[in-house]
Amino acid sequence: MKPALTLVLATHNAGKLAELQALLQPLGVRLLSQSELGIAEADEPHRTFVENALAKARHASAASGLPALADDAGLCVEAFGGQPGVDTAFYATRFGYPKGDTHNVRALLEQMQGQSNRRAALVSTLVALRSPDDPEPLVASGRLHGLIATEATGTHGFGFDPVLYLPEYGQTCAQLPPALKNSLSHRGQAARALLELMRQRWLPWAGES
Repeated sequence: MKPALTLVLATHNAGKLAELQALLQPLGVRLLSQSELGIAEADEPHRTFVENALAKARHASAASGLPALADDAGLCVEAFGGQPGVDTAFYATRFGYPKGDTHNVRALLEQMQGQSNRRAALVSTLVALRSPDDPEPLVASGRLHGLIATEATGTHGFGFDPVLYLPEYGQTCAQLPPALKNSLSHRGQAARALLELMRQRWLPWAGES
């Protein structure tokens, strides 16, 4: 089936590309990673997820000439006043570790030692636009609540999935089957909301027989 729409995804993260491609499959949307097109990562100078996602989407659209989709996501820990938030990708570097998922998890577990309040949420904001100057970008958000576990467990997913424990399932996000995790995840929630916005505003014919 010919894709209904091709968008450039403003990320070099293979995990995000695979997850979002699966989530947007119902509309036949095809995602091209900006790394496939030789597009460098955009600056992310803002302090909110939505502002950074918009900046990334505009950058990718301008460089590619295509509609673009960007995700800005992070972990918000209640005991840390919502941090690391938009700085999640660089969290480990605050504590002398290199950038990377494994180091982020290690740094978080060290900083959470002795904390009784372990409530946290993974947050995702998706922004899609038809051109860099689109005056009405589509914006959707999702939030997955859980507790920070005392150790990393599970092999699925990426980022902080191994340490976000979901009490109602008795497992971390990284222990859940991928299909279930995608149905619950912050990015899954945001993707479903974005799909509905696309159906309403970009593809009014989508889903018609």
